[in-house]
Amino acid sequence: MVDLSVRIGSLTLANPVMPASGTFAEGTAQVFDLNCLGAIVTKTITHDVREGVPPPRVAEFRDATLFSIGIPSKGSDYYVNETVPYYRRFASPLVASISANTIEEFGTLAAKISVPGVAAIEANVSCPNLKKNGQAFGMDPEATYQVVRAMKSATGLPVWPKMTPNAGNVVEVALAAEQAGADALVVSNAILAMAIDVETFRPRVANVMGGLTGAATKPIMLRIAYQCVQAVKIPVIGCGGIATAADALEFLLAGCSAIQVGTANFVSPNAMPRMVDELDAWCRRHGVTKLADIIGAVRMHEPVDLKKRVAV
Repeated sequence: MVDLSVRIGSLTLANPVMPASGTFAEGTAQVFDLNCLGAIVTKTITHDVREGVPPPRVAEFRDATLFSIGIPSKGSDYYVNETVPYYRRFASPLVASISANTIEEFGTLAAKISVPGVAAIEANVSCPNLKKNGQAFGMDPEATYQVVRAMKSATGLPVWPKMTPNAGNVVEVALAAEQAGADALVVSNAILAMAIDVETFRPRVANVMGGLTGAATKPIMLRIAYQCVQAVKIPVIGCGGIATAADALEFLLAGCSAIQVGTANFVSPNAMPRMVDELDAWCRRHGVTKLADIIGAVRMHEPVDLKKRVAV
C-alpha cells in the first residue's frame, strides 16, 4: 500500500495535491469527492465585498492563459458564515486565502477568519500595498515580513505567504517571510504579462496586464520553487503549470512538500483526483512505498572532468 501523505509544518495531508486559490469552488463537489484532496484552498477573499475588474478578464494561448480577475470577493462575513460551514463536511483541511490593502488589514482579516474549520491561512502578498504606491507586498522583503508578522500576531493558525515571481529576488522575499515566522511558502503566483489584439489594437484584458499561468510557465515556477527550497528551512508548496502527476513529481523531487493545481482545473475539472491516482500508480510502478521519501530526491549530474575527455 502506498502512503501518499505529506507534512506541511503542523499539518498532515493525506496527499500533496490541493487547488490553487481562485481555481476551485463549492460546485466542484458535484464533479468529484473533495475528500480525495490533500487540502482545499478557497478563492482569495478580502474583508469587504469586491466586484473585481471589468471584462475581458481572460486571454487564452496555446500553452498558457492570461488572467486579470481582480479578486472579486463576497467579503469576510460571507466567508465565515457561509463558505467555512460548507467545507466543514469534508475531511480535507481547509486553507483560507486572503488579500488586503494594508499590513494592518492582513492582521485584522486573519483574526476574523480564524474560526473552527479553517486549518491554515494563505496570504496573497501579490496584491498592491496602498501605502507603497501600489507596489505588491510580495515585491518587497520588508513589506512581506511585516505582513507575516501582523498575521502571526493575530492568529494561531499556520500562515502561508504566496510568493510572487515578479519580485527582483524571490529568494530574498522568501527568507524575509521565514524570518517573520511563516509556517510554509507557496511558490508561486502568476507571472505579470500582457497581450494585444492586433485586429482591434486593444489589450487582450481590460486591465492591460494580468497573470500568466499554465503549462508554459512550469519551468520558470519550478526553478523559483527549487531556489526557495534551497534557501529556507520551512516547507515549500510548489505552484505553477502543474497539470499532470509528472509535473507534480518534478516539484516534489525539487524539494517541495506539496503542490497546488491551478489552470489545469479549468481545462479538466477532474485534473486533481486524476493526479492523485496517477501519483499512486507511479509510486507502485517505481517501488516507492512512501511518497514523502522522494521529496528533494533530485539527482544532480556528475561533474565532467574535461581533462579526462578523450578527443574524437
